[in-house]
Amino acid sequence: MTGKLEMYRCKICGNLVQVILSGEGQLVCCGQPMELLQANTREEVNTEYHIPVYNYTDKNGIVIQVGKEPHPMINEHHIMFIETISEDKRRITLQYLKPGDEPKMLLESKIGKENAFAYCNLHGLWEGTSD
Repeated sequence: MTGKLEMYRCKICGNLVQVILSGEGQLVCCGQPMELLQANTREEVNTEYHIPVYNYTDKNGIVIQVGKEPHPMINEHHIMFIETISEDKRRITLQYLKPGDEPKMLLESKIGKENAFAYCNLHGLWEGTSD
């Protein structure tokens, strides 16, 4: 059984899917069951930063930056998207990124406690939490 807003990845082709509504079936791609992704929440290496960090501003809203120091954004190593999910799982915001972009997302308003997720092309899914 799948869970609402869970992410699954195909180990063969790299397809990444997110469950919009839960179901009883198994997700399959390339003839194989898809892998449920578990977000990393702790860094093991001090030189790379992947955890989304909430930075509050007065005028423009809330900036979510990937890493205390900005994550690299080169072809070989970059953040592919940033997503926020409200605590009650009723609202999501998604922003796709490409090499050369800043690893940031601007939210105009905050809707209470939420989690931010970032997906690195090399190191997978990472999670940070708002205050």
